[in-house]
Amino acid sequence: MENKSKIQRAWYFYDFAASAFTTTVITVFLGPYLTSVAKSAAINGYIDLFGLNIFADSFFSYCISVSVILQVLVLPAIGAIIDETGLKKQFLGLFALLGSISTMLLFFLNGTNFMLGGIAVIFANLFYGASIVVYNSFLHDVAEENERDRVSSNGFAIGYIGGGILLAINLVLVSFHTSLGIDLSMAVRISLFSAGLWWMIFSLIPFIILKNPKIFNSNGLNKAVRYSFKQIIITFKDAKNYPFTLQFLIAYLIFNDGVQAVIVVSAQFGQEALNLDIGTLTTVILMVQFVAFFGAKLFNFIADKINSKNALVLSLIIWSGTILYAYLFLESIIGFYAMAFVIGIVLGGTQALSRSLFSLMIPLGKEAEYFSLYEISERGTSWMGPLIFGLSLQFTGSYQFAILSLLIFFVVGLLLLVKFDVKSAIVNSGNKLPSIFLKKV
Repeated sequence: MENKSKIQRAWYFYDFAASAFTTTVITVFLGPYLTSVAKSAAINGYIDLFGLNIFADSFFSYCISVSVILQVLVLPAIGAIIDETGLKKQFLGLFALLGSISTMLLFFLNGTNFMLGGIAVIFANLFYGASIVVYNSFLHDVAEENERDRVSSNGFAIGYIGGGILLAINLVLVSFHTSLGIDLSMAVRISLFSAGLWWMIFSLIPFIILKNPKIFNSNGLNKAVRYSFKQIIITFKDAKNYPFTLQFLIAYLIFNDGVQAVIVVSAQFGQEALNLDIGTLTTVILMVQFVAFFGAKLFNFIADKINSKNALVLSLIIWSGTILYAYLFLESIIGFYAMAFVIGIVLGGTQALSRSLFSLMIPLGKEAEYFSLYEISERGTSWMGPLIFGLSLQFTGSYQFAILSLLIFFVVGLLLLVKFDVKSAIVNSGNKLPSIFLKKV
């Protein structure tokens, strides 16, 4: 039991490491900073990108969309390679290394060089997504069915603490940059660099302690790579044998795109729509990190009482109400803090319970393969939400209409989830029903 607890704690630490990227880079600093760099290079509000006139304010969300389109192409193949070889630990270390290096390159983003920032974030987000495929696939190895909700929730909770600690450090740096003798641009660039360094250092803990599952394929890596892209087609065909799993994946892809879009564009929305400065935005996101820690714990408690599906339904109702509030009433800094507090409560629960619920629907031995499909719409990597937000912003020029456009993801995802037969999904995949689903709630 002690060894099992040690392994679970090591698994949590990857979220502690990588959450610095999503929090400091994707959620807080890069959106506003890259937008300001793009605006510096813009003519009449537009930048020239390979002959296309791109609205400078939309550039960041378009970069996120491009990185996820790349993930759609390569993550299923990566998942197949990992399942074929069993080299989870090695691939986790590789993707963490490449992602952290790409993140640290953002230190050189300055002046009008928006292309450097665009290319760096595309690759950093791509490698982040690849590493999360491996990380999520370890959930089967570190937790039994009845403890998945708890372990998954703990992972997200520890991740919020890790992201929050580094963000607090960066908040001090940004707030007192003048006293430290550096300008705001340098403070932001150091913050971006620190996220990559944090990711690299703390990834060493799971890399050292976690073990590969005992499913190593003697045919080796070369054969796995050769057949990996063919495996993409095989995976999608195989998913048809598990229609309930596929149904949940579609529902998750839709509502999680809304969640990820809110994460990605929140700082930009606060800066451009409410004229909040970077210091205020950082304190808001920092608050969200620590509220989300308790939110993940709270929704795990709720799931223990009413099961994870019903807890997810509740979270999506709250998300929908939050979007409507932002469109109809949000005008002040106090309102922004209030909205962020509510988002923090539901954020951790939505993500943690989605992951643990999906893990119960995956056929044994295909964890990385199926989690690669899951990761296409995982946190910080969704493309539809940022794309819809960017297009709404480009055609209307209104941040209020842009934020309202995200409501469709939560409403459609909620309707699909309400009709979802979770018990049949678990049984159909050949897994055991957790005890909570045997109770009447």
